[in-house]
Amino acid sequence: MGKFIAAVLALVLLVVGFIDLVEPNGWGFLGKVANGNVAVVTRFGKAQDEVFEPGMHVKSYFSVLNPMSTQTQKAQVALAAFSSDIQQVTALITLNYNVDKTNAVTLFREVGKDYVNSLMSPRIQENTKIVFSHYTAENLVQKRDTLSAEILVLMQEDLAPYGINVSAVAIEDIDFTDAFTNAVEAKQVATQEKLTAQTQQERLTMEATAEAERAKIEATAAAERQKIAADAEAYSVTVKAEAEAEANAKIAASLTQELIDYTKAQLWNGEMPSVMGDATPILDMTDFVFED
Repeated sequence: MGKFIAAVLALVLLVVGFIDLVEPNGWGFLGKVANGNVAVVTRFGKAQDEVFEPGMHVKSYFSVLNPMSTQTQKAQVALAAFSSDIQQVTALITLNYNVDKTNAVTLFREVGKDYVNSLMSPRIQENTKIVFSHYTAENLVQKRDTLSAEILVLMQEDLAPYGINVSAVAIEDIDFTDAFTNAVEAKQVATQEKLTAQTQQERLTMEATAEAERAKIEATAAAERQKIAADAEAYSVTVKAEAEAEANAKIAASLTQELIDYTKAQLWNGEMPSVMGDATPILDMTDFVFED
């Protein structure tokens, strides 16, 4: 009878061991760890120091393998926060992370398998609210990269002691209240209108400047033409005056006293001059001989 019971017990253990080969998280002598995971071994609910790598493993019958992914994973948290100017904002924060296999036991013991909800999500919300509170609502939209970098540093500091490596943080969505959104849109419209008016004014100024420059160039050209014409006229007058002076000089050089006296005689009408006193006579008659 005792042998029968032992045989039955051995059969039961063999069956359970086979079942554990298929579903390795239960009791049994064999266990399997999938690629991209490690397994924390628990015995009667207590985490052991050993960690199994991917592959098939022989284990004690009452040991349970608790798989934990070591691949890069994504955690997302939707949250509400406030900006420094007391504007309510909702955001969707995405965090990329992976578990360091050498710290898997520590994470399992201190936090448990549900570390994303019990540890990471609250820290994401807390750190995001801290960072958002340092920026105005407008800057929250304009400086997403800066915000993400600051949240990343805080998350790395918080999760590193648990063996969780945070590689990236992204702010995938930021929304504000309708009132604030409408105010921002109105401000953007006003800014755009101001920019348009400024651009138009600059264009008009440029056109006026170009027109003034063109008028200046035309005036300069006209003045230059007038100067050239005046210079030409002056040169012509000078040349003419010089020619007349030269002709007069030649005429003057050709006049002799005899010719002058002869001309005077030809022009005399036979009457004596009426000028008396010391006045010079019009014609000196002493040099002429009159015949009867």
